[in-house]
Amino acid sequence: MNPTMETELLVIGGGLAGFAAALQAAQAGAQVIVLEKMPTTGGSSAMSGGCLAFAGTDMQAAEGIEDSSDLLKQDLLEVGKFENDAELVQTYVDHQLDTYEWLKQQGVAFSPVIEASSGQSVPRVHTVDPADTVRMLEQRCRESGTVQVLTNTRALRLLRDGETAPVTGIIASGPDGEFAIRAKRGVLLASGGFGRNAELVHQFAPHYDNAVFVCGDGNVGDGLAMARKLGADVRDMIYIKGTYGKHPVDTTNHHSCLAVYKGAIAVNDDGKRFVDESISYKLLGDAVMAQPYHTSFQIFDQPIFESGDDRVRILDFERRLEEGLIVKADTLEALAQKIEIPYETLRSTVDRYNAFCDSGDDQEFGRKKLVHNHGELCRIETGPFYAYPSTAAVFGTYCGLRVSPTLQILDVLGETIPGLYGAGEVIGGFHGGAYMTGSALGKAVVFGRVAARSALNA
Repeated sequence: MNPTMETELLVIGGGLAGFAAALQAAQAGAQVIVLEKMPTTGGSSAMSGGCLAFAGTDMQAAEGIEDSSDLLKQDLLEVGKFENDAELVQTYVDHQLDTYEWLKQQGVAFSPVIEASSGQSVPRVHTVDPADTVRMLEQRCRESGTVQVLTNTRALRLLRDGETAPVTGIIASGPDGEFAIRAKRGVLLASGGFGRNAELVHQFAPHYDNAVFVCGDGNVGDGLAMARKLGADVRDMIYIKGTYGKHPVDTTNHHSCLAVYKGAIAVNDDGKRFVDESISYKLLGDAVMAQPYHTSFQIFDQPIFESGDDRVRILDFERRLEEGLIVKADTLEALAQKIEIPYETLRSTVDRYNAFCDSGDDQEFGRKKLVHNHGELCRIETGPFYAYPSTAAVFGTYCGLRVSPTLQILDVLGETIPGLYGAGEVIGGFHGGAYMTGSALGKAVVFGRVAARSALNA
């Protein structure tokens, strides 16, 4: 075995959570090593839509958007069906605004806040270029002079001297073979989820066996496995969710399209609605996976099409039309023919929904708003008409290791595993039963910073 390396904090994973933690530690004067098993950093963070959920920001104020930490917490708990860890949610709420300001201080640029999305009562999506953001934090780490980044280096197992002893480091495998890294202040797992591990997905969520998976190639759950070997507990494993709105055959555009959040309805292959379209797109993902062929169509008209926004990927309807992914027809009957669903059924579905919009009472599925508690329902009546074929894609596993509010990993007895911390997609407890737009990248950077502070202050 090669000589042992030493550091103060060891971070496993070179995505947003890992580099947020490393930079936070570096700014506190600590020596840090970041391990990334892939040839390049970024992981699933760099592939994401770049949305972060922050509340009470200056950007919201500039747009006249009234938001608060209390409303953010309420929305997170509601969309999570109160299955999430309320104390962990509180940790996010307590540190989210400071993290927003911290990101700006590092040079991260946010696009204007313009839309409410999944799980949000008011617009709070703060959008960044995700790959650039990870690269920027990595660059700040390298410039600090106290952070070393090792790529092509895989963590194999955690080290500790006994069952109750602190984690002191890892055995890793790099280009020159196996070696040990000792970490005086602890090991922080930021190694991502397990979307690329079909066996694990089947074990915990077999109903997603046929879903499309879009995540980093390294997301096979090795951080999860290393911690479980030490007795770490897990939570929310049954809440693996796919994001609704992925085109079922397009392989070049991995982003969802969510016309339902602007007023579209979702119909199955029989031309019938099957869900309240305003709910979290994770729950919409569950619903579409239960439909014939795991597919559906988002049906909308010209005013809804025109309400799209090219600054928001999930609402850029014009681009999807130009890419040939949206089906367009002058009449609803012609649209039904093009997408090969029964016209009479589709006509009846649309007419019935329009009557619900008029009465303010969706007697089928109880839809009250466009998205969560935001936006008024609108009729679908003005041609031309549009259909977007939609299935679910799993962009993250949204479950994992049980952690304390200070991001210490807990064992199956509810006790902390000394010296072991977690942040990002590897942890569970935050999302609960569903998901708010921006909360995955949000928790990566917020919890990465909190975990680093916890390790340095232990």
